[in-house]
Amino acid sequence: MFFKLISFNEVMAKYSVENRLIWLNGEIVHVNDARINVLSPTSQFGLNVFEGIPCFWNEEKRELYAFRLNDHYVRLMRSARLLHINCSYSINEISRALKDVIKANEYQEDLSVRQTLFVEGFGSWASKEPTGMFVAPIPKKMTSLEYNKIGLNCCTSSWRRINDVSLSPRIKCGANYINSRMAQLEALRNGYDTAILMNEFGKIAEGPGSCFFLIRDNKLVTPLITDSVLESITRDTVIQIAKEMGICVEERTIERTELYMCDGAFLCGSSMGITPIYSIDKCGINGDSDIIKEIHKKYFSIVRGTGEHREWLTVVNSKY
Repeated sequence: MFFKLISFNEVMAKYSVENRLIWLNGEIVHVNDARINVLSPTSQFGLNVFEGIPCFWNEEKRELYAFRLNDHYVRLMRSARLLHINCSYSINEISRALKDVIKANEYQEDLSVRQTLFVEGFGSWASKEPTGMFVAPIPKKMTSLEYNKIGLNCCTSSWRRINDVSLSPRIKCGANYINSRMAQLEALRNGYDTAILMNEFGKIAEGPGSCFFLIRDNKLVTPLITDSVLESITRDTVIQIAKEMGICVEERTIERTELYMCDGAFLCGSSMGITPIYSIDKCGINGDSDIIKEIHKKYFSIVRGTGEHREWLTVVNSKY
């Protein structure tokens, strides 16, 4: 029996972002062969909605789990409905697309899968169709730097979070992330890892692409959905598992001064997971909170298939 030796460079080339395969409008194509009209509404006006679906590799079982997959698709459809974007695919079809493109890339690692519904063709910002979709898996280690840190030094942003009477922060659409971009760029320019945005009333909202939690008096506190935050699946997960652990959870408006008085804080999201905050505006925060550690431990036992809530996991690869 003969075995072909594969060089390190060949392995890196296979798994590099530039050489991956993506699913586009029903076909699996090389990323460099994917084509979208430059004059389409999605190119000109950011007319798209998307989900970043986290997938976690279990080495012992050789399985890859998509976390709360159906919940992500329900939110995708709600986002499309709010923006009046017609979707010609069923949830079963887009779920099949995700599984097919992951298998085509032969990924055996943690992923963030971008699944985007967009308006293509020639049209204006009022166009509802024709629509297209792409599904692009990204290895977790190749996502944004702030999503791969063990702790974060944050600042409060001078930019305010968008609100429900301008462009709803409840949904995930491409145009919303310009707001996050401005806050993130400001943070990086000033030497921070990321930012915490406040809403129009000066109350705490969330981070760029992440939800905010703090610990105070042994309680887990997070802003209300109506305080200009995303209807986050990770936020909902953290709240559920914290309650199961017997931790008191408060969903309420958070004042800025509470950031500097808290007993711990973290940001969380589909790409970020749960990441402790070490400082806010150069004021030290307890990044070693026992409550945060326990929530983090339980969260990752669930997403990797070694804990409870197996109903939240969908196997998206075949056993090798």
